[in-house]
Amino acid sequence: MNSAPDPPLADEVVALRPWRDGDIDELVRCCNDPLVPRFIPVIPVPYTTQDARAFVARTVMVGELNLAITDRASGALLGAVGVGIKPSDAGMAEIGYWLAPEARGRGSATRALRLLSRWTLREWPIGRLHLMADVENTASQAVAERAGFTREGVMRSGMLARGVARDHVVFSLLPGEA
Repeated sequence: MNSAPDPPLADEVVALRPWRDGDIDELVRCCNDPLVPRFIPVIPVPYTTQDARAFVARTVMVGELNLAITDRASGALLGAVGVGIKPSDAGMAEIGYWLAPEARGRGSATRALRLLSRWTLREWPIGRLHLMADVENTASQAVAERAGFTREGVMRSGMLARGVARDHVVFSLLPGEA
């Protein structure tokens, strides 16, 4: 549970790979797009080069894996997808994603989510893959559903977003459903 998939995960459109120092400028640009920190409250505002360097340095750790979503043909950075074991329950992992503004609406997040979620359920000893999307983030909810996740309901005040409790839609994918 502490290394990137080998061989790397890919389909005919996207490829997932470890982050590298050469991604830092693009990472800063993408994470400063207003939608990314709006719906992912752990992302600092503003997002700096120092933030990006710290993220790249810790993207593959025991119990956590963060990968770059890239265009398989061109290698262009499209976004991020990551999964981590829940600290409160080693039998459950949480997965999330974001896309660069120019990559949205083309199916890249759905493809990346399918690739990493299926790999995680095969390779990690977990019984549940968990995903949360802000109630206002209908695009992310649609990605989860297209990737085969089951909508379970709304967790009221499910996450603090910059000091404000926000409702989140909870989704899950279980072994055997992938």
